[in-house]
Amino acid sequence: MSAQTMTAQDLPDERKLTVSFTLLLGLYAIIPLCLALQLSDNWFWHGYLREHLPSKPSHFLLFQILFGTPHILASTIVLVSNTDYLRFYQRNLMWVTAAIAIFFGIGSLFIPYQVFYVLVAGWTVYHVLKQQHGVARSVCRLPSWAFNLLLSLSVAAGLFVYIGIFLKNSLDVQQTQWLKQLAGLLCAGLVLSAFYCQRYVTTTFGKWFLWSNIFLVLSSFYLYVQQYYFLAILVPRLVHDATAYIFYVTHDYNKHHNHPQNFLYRYAARCNVHIFIVLPVCSFVLAFVLQAYGDNLVSALSELFFGVEIRKAVTLGLLGYLALMHYYTEAITWKGESPYRRFIAFSK
Repeated sequence: MSAQTMTAQDLPDERKLTVSFTLLLGLYAIIPLCLALQLSDNWFWHGYLREHLPSKPSHFLLFQILFGTPHILASTIVLVSNTDYLRFYQRNLMWVTAAIAIFFGIGSLFIPYQVFYVLVAGWTVYHVLKQQHGVARSVCRLPSWAFNLLLSLSVAAGLFVYIGIFLKNSLDVQQTQWLKQLAGLLCAGLVLSAFYCQRYVTTTFGKWFLWSNIFLVLSSFYLYVQQYYFLAILVPRLVHDATAYIFYVTHDYNKHHNHPQNFLYRYAARCNVHIFIVLPVCSFVLAFVLQAYGDNLVSALSELFFGVEIRKAVTLGLLGYLALMHYYTEAITWKGESPYRRFIAFSK
């Protein structure tokens, strides 16, 4: 996502809500909260949280239901429930679906699992941080080279942290140390670059946004080094997901509040369900059903009808495909000429 400046006064009558930059900036409060929690655990609780929190979010079903999956499903619902969007992007969707099928289908025959993992991890980290830097871009008003420099350093550092957390059981001591050193050097370069680039940011509010994105990476690196892996992933995940939901709900309100234009909001209107909760409720309920019961249901049905048990068809197959599709579509659906952007504007 990227933000182009448009104030509430610029909105036509059918669009009533704007995305508040102040609200988006407030989401970064998760950073000091997680750091305070980590320090409290060190000082007062003798490392209890570090020992008992999951070593990675995928160990914790509740985390998967609350973060990651719901916003991916919400993005999918926005796209497929509006036939005008589906028609507009149908060629893109067909091409990327074919590309994913070919790459992962044929590539799985000769590309090692670790290479696949690093490639997907890189795309994931890029997607998360590109959204946050993109949203802040119109506030910070950085030159293109400065924006790309900070984003590149952030993604590189974030990727090493991500690999260090999710592949830690397959890394030896030396490899783990190398990852930490590389991530640390990149974080140092990120801080120095931010100090240099902030000269182009002319407002205090813009500098708050710039440094919030820098500390998003730094805090995740610090928590990783301190072995608070769950918190290290929670910080960028919560900021990213909550930011996405603010966009989605604002878009849907502005598009559907006067005249519901798809079955989802027409049915919600008949049931007197407030438009603000339709998309979050649908995506969270669907995430719970798919994560908790999807694999078992598909496995039972495939064994019943075909005599073959298909494992992880939902959590790895369907949700994996939707995640990759989400990374692609989010890069194009919120651009300035996209039909989505007719229903999005910004205010401070």
